[in-house]
Amino acid sequence: MKPTSPKVVDLLPALMRYARRLTGNESDAEDLVQDALVRAYANADSYQRGRPLRVWLFSILHNVFVSGTRRAAVRERFRADAVAQAEPVAAPAQEQMVRLHQIEAALTALPEEQQAVLHLVAVEGLSYQDAADAIGIPIGTLISRLSRARAKLRALEDGAPAMRPGHLRIVRD
Repeated sequence: MKPTSPKVVDLLPALMRYARRLTGNESDAEDLVQDALVRAYANADSYQRGRPLRVWLFSILHNVFVSGTRRAAVRERFRADAVAQAEPVAAPAQEQMVRLHQIEAALTALPEEQQAVLHLVAVEGLSYQDAADAIGIPIGTLISRLSRARAKLRALEDGAPAMRPGHLRIVRD
């Protein structure tokens, strides 16, 4: 009687043991075995008859692990380089909260119709025409209200010493 070759299913416990050894944890080992089996299936035509299936699958598993490790190392180097080159752009959270409260107070000081147009255009990003349509006014009226709102914010900013740090910048059209 001729000995039967092992099937892939029969080799799963051994593949899992090796994958756990390589990865150090069960979840990553399962992912590694799955990736290796997908690669083996996709490249089944490269399997040479007579070569032990076990050796072929261990080879694929090992190569998938090494490739993944290299990719992770490249990603980490790229991330580290990006972090090293990045300049800190965020102010401390406390200063941001104070500034947000100052901006909120300045916006609240505007008349309601100016608040509405400024919010739709500056915060929601609507075009002038879409904002005018949304609140049911002619576009000229919207532009006029927006201009008055921006001018009022500039005046509030220039006249309010408590708001001077950080200086609120209004972008003009």
